[in-house]
Amino acid sequence: MTIEHHPTRRGEFWNGAKDTFPLVVGAVPFGIIFGALAVTSNISPGGALAMSAFVFAGSSQFIAAGLVSGGAPLLIIVLTTLVVNMRHALYAASLAPHTKHLPQRWLAPLGFWLTDESFVVVISRYTKSDPSPYKHWYFLGSAVFMYANWQLCTLIGIAAGQAIPNPLAWGLDFALVVTFIGMLAQFVRNRPALAASAVAGVCAVLANGLPNKMGLLLAAVLGIAAGVIAEALAPPAAVKPVDAGSPAGSAP
Repeated sequence: MTIEHHPTRRGEFWNGAKDTFPLVVGAVPFGIIFGALAVTSNISPGGALAMSAFVFAGSSQFIAAGLVSGGAPLLIIVLTTLVVNMRHALYAASLAPHTKHLPQRWLAPLGFWLTDESFVVVISRYTKSDPSPYKHWYFLGSAVFMYANWQLCTLIGIAAGQAIPNPLAWGLDFALVVTFIGMLAQFVRNRPALAASAVAGVCAVLANGLPNKMGLLLAAVLGIAAGVIAEALAPPAAVKPVDAGSPAGSAP
């Protein structure tokens, strides 16, 4: 991560975009697959573009497209996407101490543009000790880059989906899985986080066959429960980095 000795708004903006680039690479095939899947799941091209423009939540969009294709009830679609997106409330809570001084004209767009990828790089920037007053411009650079990339990839996917009968057969969506694993690893720093990740991962695999993506919903709930229980049962000394000497155990 680049930190300027004399930060400027423009410098912070472009550093945010630059530091997000590796994660954007992982999101590119996922965005293309979403666009292709949407138009083969009875969602119109305009609807797919609108979903990316106004929802801007890749995992939830992907899940919603699959549920629409399977004829799932509207309530199941809303409930599943709501639970999947609940993690953004945790992201917002982590960023709130750093952004609470910003006016609403900043908070509203930054809140809308908050993604997993941007959170990873932005929270690391905010926790650096340098006194830059323009760290929110870093946030903006990361967020705008992710948003523009997602819209472009959706458009490419829509065009490809009209020519590819079964876009999922290409297996490009696995790129985002790898990206998420990489993002998650650096946040598994203590035993509660490890318990939550392990339980959610195992449950997601075992319950993958449940209808209407209910396995994902179950994995999220059980993972959260496991983390809460592990933190409640662990002595204070146990809620510490798993390995303080590793990159995952160091301060962000």
